[in-house]
Amino acid sequence: MKLTLRVWRQKNADADGAMSTYEVDGISPDMSFLEMLDVLNEQLILAGEDPVAFDHDCREGICGACSLVINGDAHGPERTTTCQLHMRSFRDGDTIDIEPWRASAFPVIKDLVVDRSAFDRIIQAGGYITAPTGSAPEAHATPVPKPDADYAFEHAECIGCGACVAACPNGAAMLFTSAKVNHLGVLPQGAPERETRVLDMVARMDEEGFGGCTLTGECATACPKGIPLTSITHMNREWLRATRKAAKR
Repeated sequence: MKLTLRVWRQKNADADGAMSTYEVDGISPDMSFLEMLDVLNEQLILAGEDPVAFDHDCREGICGACSLVINGDAHGPERTTTCQLHMRSFRDGDTIDIEPWRASAFPVIKDLVVDRSAFDRIIQAGGYITAPTGSAPEAHATPVPKPDADYAFEHAECIGCGACVAACPNGAAMLFTSAKVNHLGVLPQGAPERETRVLDMVARMDEEGFGGCTLTGECATACPKGIPLTSITHMNREWLRATRKAAKR
């Protein structure tokens, strides 16, 4: 396959960025999208040019680092992570636009790399449980109803890639935050911080400068792990519950 790539290049956070055009040839349909970018970077290095900076780590759809907007879609045309997107999703001769996440809370560091530490700070605000140290307790010591376990596992699948923010027209982080809140909220281990968790994490999310949610649903459509849109409504219910309880104290 021969492709034309229009890639966002930006030297650093303070510099102005622009799209640069490159031609790549000999691309196999079986290559992953990141392997195709590796080919481009090898070509640039051999030509004495600066390679394109992009995030990646596990390349197995687990870590969420490989965050790119491809032809206007978060992670590209398939509902998967960028590293699991293969070039057979494109045609020979295609022009592909490659950009970083576009959100004020995710400033560009260089080229396609953005700073997603805002997500880390939301987690630090309440995405944890109070647990005694020492040896692990017996797995069956604390019964968890299967519907609650299934619900927790569904939300625990969130990998924090940020596709929900990139796809949202408002740049909201509600799907990510709700996944982290709901994952722990239904488990007995998460009960001690149930109220403070949702209040603190939502407050931190707002402080980070993410946009407001209008439930357009683009976040759930783009999520590579299928976190449902109802996760947001469940978190809103938890937030109202916690707010009312706090007001009575």
